[in-house]
Amino acid sequence: MRASSWLFMVLCAVLLASPAPVHAQTATDRSEVMIQQFAADDGESPQRRIDTRTKHRILFLMGIALLVLLLATGAMGIAMAAFGKDVFVAHMILAGLSMTLAIVHAATSIAWFWPY
Repeated sequence: MRASSWLFMVLCAVLLASPAPVHAQTATDRSEVMIQQFAADDGESPQRRIDTRTKHRILFLMGIALLVLLLATGAMGIAMAAFGKDVFVAHMILAGLSMTLAIVHAATSIAWFWPY
């Protein structure tokens, strides 16, 4: 055998025989630290800080608007199906607005109140 192949075999043996590096933190510890960094409001300016009561009010108003849009969408659907009205475009626009507001409402509530 050539010297280079012996050297390669010795190098592989040394690398395989060396102990694995020991990490000071486990994966759960690192993820907890990461979550705490994101959950901390230290970097947020006082002008941009929103109190919990205002957040609830905003979500409540979004919920009212969502209910109104859903009722209007349902009314348009009933008008088309039961009375033969030609309101398909309005029905689809209201359905799109309802879905958009529902997604925004859900995303906002998750962003503000997760994991509570």
